[in-house]
Amino acid sequence: MSDKRVVVYGASGYTGRLVCEYLREYNVPFIAAGRSEETLTTSMASHVAGVETADFEVVAVEHDVESLTRLFAGADVVLNTVGPFSELGPAVVEACLASGAHYTDTTGEQDWLVTCDETYGADFAAAGLLLSPGLAQMYTTGEIAAQLCLETPGLDTLDIAVFWGGSPTIASTRTILVNAATSAAQYLEQNQYVPFDPEAGLVPLVVPGQHELALSLPWGGTSHPVWFKRDPRVANCKAQGGVFNAALMHGVPQIVAAALEATKDMSPEDRDAALTETALQVMNVMPPRENPRVNKSLDSVHASGPLGRAHCVIHGNSNYKQTGLLQAYAAYSLLQTPPLRVGFASGCQAFGHRELLGVLRAFGLVAEPRLTVHA
Repeated sequence: MSDKRVVVYGASGYTGRLVCEYLREYNVPFIAAGRSEETLTTSMASHVAGVETADFEVVAVEHDVESLTRLFAGADVVLNTVGPFSELGPAVVEACLASGAHYTDTTGEQDWLVTCDETYGADFAAAGLLLSPGLAQMYTTGEIAAQLCLETPGLDTLDIAVFWGGSPTIASTRTILVNAATSAAQYLEQNQYVPFDPEAGLVPLVVPGQHELALSLPWGGTSHPVWFKRDPRVANCKAQGGVFNAALMHGVPQIVAAALEATKDMSPEDRDAALTETALQVMNVMPPRENPRVNKSLDSVHASGPLGRAHCVIHGNSNYKQTGLLQAYAAYSLLQTPPLRVGFASGCQAFGHRELLGVLRAFGLVAEPRLTVHA
């Protein structure tokens, strides 16, 4: 048992390293955990800025409930970056529940959020623990924009667009393919999940701040419909996302379709291996450290109701750094005060959307939101 109360599981990955970097800035001691002590040690030394001033220890652990429960004993918060989460998340969540630790992760897998909500949410709430999957730029920053719109009463429909510049990590690419092969993307219509048409393909969207239309996909359905399903203000929620690189967006449906066709008759084990190999063909190296002139983000939310409208746009940069910061702040906050909500909850529901906005603004990662209300 360690005296450090925060565990970063998957600390050697691209996102995990950024989480560790921001924990250092918050002066939060942590355990950097993963499968390989050698990989963890090398990654911390080579890729975490200022690591020589951080208070941390490296721990290798097997990925099973018993081993993880022993590691988490005495910890208050586990920040999980190990995906695909629908495959690898249950062991971590069950270990958190057994050891009495709050849980957050960086998932974008809608089916995993539904599992967290419906399978584990009540148990976490009964234990007074937070279960907050999807605390990440591609979802939380857009949720902040949605929550700002919903400060205007009488709006019940959310139309969300999330765009970013750059390339996904190796892990993100694999997760995208695995999620596409194993689950259907859904949106919320009158408080019920409705599947997107899998044949719809790319959808052009008007993006604030540019003349050119951007290309979007349901992107697995995103976290937003799950978070808002139990929000009495919201009846309908649909999200689309993509990257600004049109050539890359044109290639995504083709890559996914080819991977699904090639693996449709395989066993789950063979399918996962084949999808991993396909992901490595798409992205087999870690992206470079983010450049704010290249790695831009844009979250746009149109909220509407019978007699009102609101629109919020948040421009930002360094998508993965936003994720790392949000995760680190969650730990920093949970060490000092209970969350606003226990059980299954989004980042905004657990910590407050204006609080998270202030954190991102304080570190220079998002601009002041542009909110327009017609109500």
